[in-house]
Formats: sequence, C-alpha cells, structure tokens
Amino acid sequence: MSKHENTNSLETIVVNALKVPGVKVNRQEFLTQILASKVSSSELLSALDKGPVDAGISVTLLNKLAKSHIEKRTLQSTGISFATGIPGGIAMAATIPADTLQFFGVALRLAQELAYLFGHEDLWGAQGINSDRVKSELIIFLGVMFGVGGANSALKIISAKVAQQTLKKLPQRALMKTIYYPIVKKVATTIGVKVTKKTFAQGLSKAIPVLGGVISGGITYASMKPMGNRLRDELCKVASNYSEKDFVNDMEIFKKEVIDIGPGEETEWAEVISAIQEERAKKIGSVADEILKFKNLVDLGVITDEEFQKKKNELLNM
Repeated sequence: MSKHENTNSLETIVVNALKVPGVKVNRQEFLTQILASKVSSSELLSALDKGPVDAGISVTLLNKLAKSHIEKRTLQSTGISFATGIPGGIAMAATIPADTLQFFGVALRLAQELAYLFGHEDLWGAQGINSDRVKSELIIFLGVMFGVGGANSALKIISAKVAQQTLKKLPQRALMKTIYYPIVKKVATTIGVKVTKKTFAQGLSKAIPVLGGVISGGITYASMKPMGNRLRDELCKVASNYSEKDFVNDMEIFKKEVIDIGPGEETEWAEVISAIQEERAKKIGSVADEILKFKNLVDLGVITDEEFQKKKNELLNM
C-alpha cells in the first residue's frame, strides 16, 4: 500500500469514527464536568473562556485529573469494544471493521479530552469533521499516542503558546505542507501497519463471538492506557515550562525525524524556518532592550540587583 493510500485510509477511519455518537467531544461540557468540583466558579468560567492553563489552574492538578480520566476511559473502552455493531445510520466505509472503528473512536475521544484539559482550543467551532486542519491535528494526536517518531515534536509545535504568534504569520499553504502533511503521512504509514495487525487479530477472534468480544476488549484495554499516557505526558510538557528555545529545538527534531519532507518541499520548509528565525531575532532584540531598561533601573536605584536578575531570567526563558 502506498503512503498516499495509507493517508487516505487513516483519514477515512478518523472521519468515520467521528460519526459514531459520543466520539466528538463538546469542549465546554467536558471541561465543566471534569473541573466543576475541583475549582471555584470563577476559575471554571475563566477555564471555559481561555482554557484551564491560561486560567491559572495548576498544571499539577490538571495532570492528576488527566491520569484519573485515562484510567476511567480505559475501563470504559473494554465495554465499547465488547459491544456488537455500531449505532444505525453511520456512514461507515465497508472496508473498516467495526472493532477498528470503535478502537479509534475511543482513542479520538480521549485525545480530544486530554487536549482540552491542557488548554487546546475548541477543535470544532464552526468547522466540520472534513476540515483538513482538524483531521491533521487529530491524526497528530494519534501519532503521539501510537509513539510515532516526530509526532511529539509536531504536537508541541502546533500547541505551544510561544509558537502561536509565529505560526499565525506564516502562509497557511506553507504551514500545512511543511508541518501538517509530512507528519500526517508518517503517522498514517506507521499506524497503517498497526491497524492491519489489529484487524487481523480481531478478525480471527470472530470465529467464537463471545470470546471474540473479550479478546477485542482486551486489546483495547491493554493499548489505551499507555496510549493515553503518552499524549498526557507531551501535553503536560507543553503546558508547563515550554520556552521558545524548546520550540526551535522541536523544529530541528521534527525536520530530522519526519523523513517524508522531499526535495519538492525544501523551498516551503526554508520559508517556514526563515520566518521563524526572523520572528525569533525580533524577539531577541526586544528582550535585549527590556533587559537594558531594567539594568538602568538598577543603576538608578529603583530596583535591587536581585529583582533585576529575577526579571532577566524570566525574559531569557520566555
């Protein structure tokens, strides 16, 4: 199977899994449910508006809630995989086995929930499930969950607050071609092999229906917890102390690990790197100016040297 076919196959699975009732997550409902008993009313309202991290909710608390939620979803996933059939009316491709669709449905739901908990913006809004950006981001989440090389860096590049202003200034076409498409192709190629093995294992189990359900549930249970924890760990890193230096480092890691960037894409990649470097140079100049201003305040006796050093370290670690 070609890489192009792998990508289409994974996109088909993602789109059809999202049509299963309960797979698409309502951000506000989920955050209200998981945070209501843990934070004040004002913090909850702020979290719904800006996201839990920007609302000032402790990343330690969010990480604890994420771990507990992964455990909950893992236990539930066994029941989902054991269920026979899919609710009527689902426009499912005939080549996608029900268990495969259910497995990815559980993974996609958990991915959305973890992303929202750590501050990701609403994936849906006015966009449908056929949005290239939404499909690409969900596939990147899956890539992290499956442990695909380069997916961790891709996740941090698209999620980190320090990168948002830089990425927004880049041409959308260049961004999709250099960041999203290469990693989506790599994730599709890697997961394509895993799907084949999983489908084969579950297909054999269908000879004995009841035992087959247990086997399917076991596969989902054994897989979902480590998958969820991989994504939780990376989202937690982004939400903690992710700096612009980390962002630049992840861009380099991404370029090395995502080998699908071909000769025809080098020009676009160079444009992206150039734009990022230009933006970083501006920020470095701005930081230098700010440090000089605070140094002058020390010389004037307005602030202490200790206060200056603290502010200097904050600026350098932005």
